[in-house]
Amino acid sequence: MNLITIPEIFDMLVMSLAVGYIFSGFLGRFNKPAGDYDPLKQYKKSFGSSNLKFAILVTAPAIILHELGHKFLAISFGMEATFNAAYFWLGLGVLLKLMNFNFIFFVPAYVSIMGTGTPLQYGLIAFAGPAVNLILWLGTLFIYKNRLINKKYNSLLLLTSKINMFLFIFNILPLPGFDGSKVFSGLLQAVF
Repeated sequence: MNLITIPEIFDMLVMSLAVGYIFSGFLGRFNKPAGDYDPLKQYKKSFGSSNLKFAILVTAPAIILHELGHKFLAISFGMEATFNAAYFWLGLGVLLKLMNFNFIFFVPAYVSIMGTGTPLQYGLIAFAGPAVNLILWLGTLFIYKNRLINKKYNSLLLLTSKINMFLFIFNILPLPGFDGSKVFSGLLQAVF
């Protein structure tokens, strides 16, 4: 059994490009060059590949690692798990970006899990994704606050920290259909 398959890698690439595009305009504002600042040059770059790369670098790892947290814990419990790009939601996100909506809500990816397990196992699998975001949030914040990496990466570290903070908090809320609901449901079923 392969840990990651070619179709999963393809889905990760598609998801990364779509999410990078969706967030490129917003996150591009934080990708400012050090030194000379030319507002016209920066305006031209806001639609360029530099901001797309920056947005992918900030957003995609948080989402991919979140989903891989679910996947690998499910595999460790003997289940089958597959990373999937949520093509419908990604398409909706790209469409809303093209229509210049200020608020875009979408689900970029998910892991499909097959097999049997206990309610506690399913609760732990649901918590694995937000746990990865918690580690990334606190880890990048620690690196940023203690100046452990070159100052030119401050924007990247701070945005990575904030995105992972948002993903952790949002995903741990007990909203139906999201990780938080599955975590609390699994824990309640395991206890009672």
